[in-house]
Order: sequence, then structure tokens, then C-alpha cells
Amino acid sequence: MTLAPTPPRSDPRAVLRAALWMLGAVVSFSSMAVAGRAVSFELDTFEIMMYRSVVGFVLVLAVARATGHARGITTRSPGLHLVRNLSHFTGQNLWFYAITMIPLAQVFALEFTSPLWVLVLSPLILGERMTRVRALAAVIGFTGILIVARPGPETINAGTLAAAGAALGFAGSILATKRLTRTETLTCILFWMTLTQIVFGLICAGLDGEIALPSAVSVPWLFVIGCAGLMAHVCLTTALSIAPAALITPVDFLRLPLIAVIGLMVYGEAIDAAVLIGAAVIFGANYVNLWHETRKWV
Repeated sequence: MTLAPTPPRSDPRAVLRAALWMLGAVVSFSSMAVAGRAVSFELDTFEIMMYRSVVGFVLVLAVARATGHARGITTRSPGLHLVRNLSHFTGQNLWFYAITMIPLAQVFALEFTSPLWVLVLSPLILGERMTRVRALAAVIGFTGILIVARPGPETINAGTLAAAGAALGFAGSILATKRLTRTETLTCILFWMTLTQIVFGLICAGLDGEIALPSAVSVPWLFVIGCAGLMAHVCLTTALSIAPAALITPVDFLRLPLIAVIGLMVYGEAIDAAVLIGAAVIFGANYVNLWHETRKWV
């Protein structure tokens, strides 16, 4: 799971390979949403996260040992790992809750605001400079949030608040990951992510004194959640190591129309024009910032 050296940024073949990895992330995220809904009838979000992390931990450990990357697992940054994984655990639990409460397309649209939260919080946490372009992107992006959420007594509910909170949790995870990648390998980050989230899941799922065992019907879905969640991280990180984010991020936007079609065909969820328009505004804000930051490579 050690990332390969970055090839020339303008190489079309490298961009194509990165786009294929991004398609893998799109499929992984979409599969996880469908599988999460499939098991929500008998497991709460904490139990889903616990079982997902168990599957992921076994896979990470097996692959690390088979490829000789286990030596890359260190204990150098326990506090930062804890912050990252607590943020991710919180965000992921809110995300699993949101997909059972509101249309999948709305959840994914609000999730796309994570990079905007990173823009806002980076100066405070990473000491990065807030440029005019970054500030403009944040304003445009949050306008998109208003279009998607349409704040009002009828539209603001537990599901939309959970999806918005999930985006904030993912942003905290991204910021901590940026710090960790300065010294840690992908194998190390994934190892501690899955291990600590098993512990978090056990604690939270056991608060009511009972942890539900999955039925035979749910076990395959939990395996899908575990594999898809892990592969999404691997695909996304690998894609970003191959080509500039500004070139490959548009592929990630395919998640929205794909999940909208899945929601329509599988769950009978109407495709909301406002959600698609708001998501396009959010995507545009993200892309403008990414293009500005990486235009010297293009």
C-alpha cells in the first residue's frame, strides 16, 4: 500500500490511470451506501461501523503482511491518529444515519462540502493562508449548500443535519490526514483507522448493554461495506498520487448522478432538480479552487 512515485503530471496515460482509480472510488462509495441501507433494518450505525472496521482491519493486516508493508506501521503520532479517527468515526456514523433518513442524492450532495470546510478550517489547524480565491470558493460552495438544503421548517430535519455534520467530520479527518501523510504511510494510517474504530464501535454500540449480531442476510452486506470503505480510501489516495486533483476530481462528481439513478431505480426516490443544481454549484466551487491551486501542473 506504499504509494508509487508521482509520474509527470501532464502524461495523458497517467491521468487515465488516475481516472480509473477514481471510478473505483465512485463505485466503492455508492456500494457502501446501498449496503448501509440494506443492514440498517437490524443494526444501528455504531454496530455497522464496528463490523465494517473489523472487516477493514483484517484486510489491512492481511495485505500489509503479504506485501511486506507491515513494517510501515508505527506508533509515532498516537494523538493525531486519535483525532483523525474520531473525526472520521463521527462523520461516518452521521453519514450512515443520513442515508436512512433522506434521499441518497441529497446525502452525497451535502458530503461534497467537505473540501469547503477544509478551506475554512485549514488556516486555523494547518496554518495555511486563506487566499481570495479560497474565500470565494467557500462562499460559492456554501451558497450551493443553501440550494440543496433549502433551510426551512419543512426541509431541515435530522437527516439533513446529519449529512451536513458528516461533511464536517470528514473535513476534520482530511485535515488530520494531511498532517499524518508527512510522516506516515497509507498502510499505517489505514491500520490505526480500522483498529481504533473497532474500539470506538464497541464502546458506542455497547452503551445500551446490547450489541446485535448480524443475521445471515446482513453478513454479506457488512463484508461489502468493509471492503468498499477500505477500497474507497485506497482508490482516492492512489488517484491523487498519480495526477493533479484538478484533473481527476470531476470524476468523483459522477457519484451524484449515479447515486441519484440508484435511488430512483432501487428506492423510488425522485430526482430533485434543486439537489442537482446545488451540487453543481458546490462542485464548481471545489473545482475553481483546485484549478487555481494546481494550474501550474496543467
